[in-house]
This record gives sequence, C-alpha cells and structure tokens, in this order.
Amino acid sequence: MNYSTAEIWWIIAILGVGTFLIRFSFLGLIGSRPMPEWVLRHLRYTAVAILPGLVAPLVLWPTATNGELDPARLMAAVAVVAIGYWFKAVVWAMITGTVVLYSMQYLLG
Repeated sequence: MNYSTAEIWWIIAILGVGTFLIRFSFLGLIGSRPMPEWVLRHLRYTAVAILPGLVAPLVLWPTATNGELDPARLMAAVAVVAIGYWFKAVVWAMITGTVVLYSMQYLLG
C-alpha cells in the first residue's frame, strides 16, 4: 500500500486523538474519584503481567544472536527469577542477572 504524505499525517492525527481519549477516560474522567477496592487489587498486578511480555522475547529470541536461543540469557533469566522469588528484592535480582549474563557470555565465548 502506498499512502500519500497527507494520508499518513491524518492517520497519525487520528491515532493520537484516539490514544488521548483512551487515557483521558481514565485520568480525566475518573482520575479524581476513588476507585473500588477490586479495581485497585487488580491494578497491583499490572507490572507483573506486562514485564514478562516485554522481557520474554529478549530472552528467547535475542536480536544479538539473530534469534537463536542463547544459554547465557536463559541462565541469567533463571537467576533473576530465582533471586527475585526467594529474596523479594528487585535490585538484587537485576544485579544478579547482569552478573550471570556477562559471566556466562565471557565463559561461553
């Protein structure tokens, strides 16, 4: 498909207005009202639901290895999950994952 410059700008503008309206519906319309307890309970799990979806492709199909499975990244991911689960410390999990990743890349070549 070939779009003209004007059509591309219209698409960008319409998508911008659409995303503004979606965000405004939460922040502008109900942002000043107290939310029900069940909504707040579900919102606590937002980061837990989103982060694996962002990280999993980087571990399973890394761009650095042209999409090939990399044992160093898998070991680092396992280490991060283990430290995060046992110690409940995000910073220590990230530090451990970084150390394991670079150590395994050095050892495995």
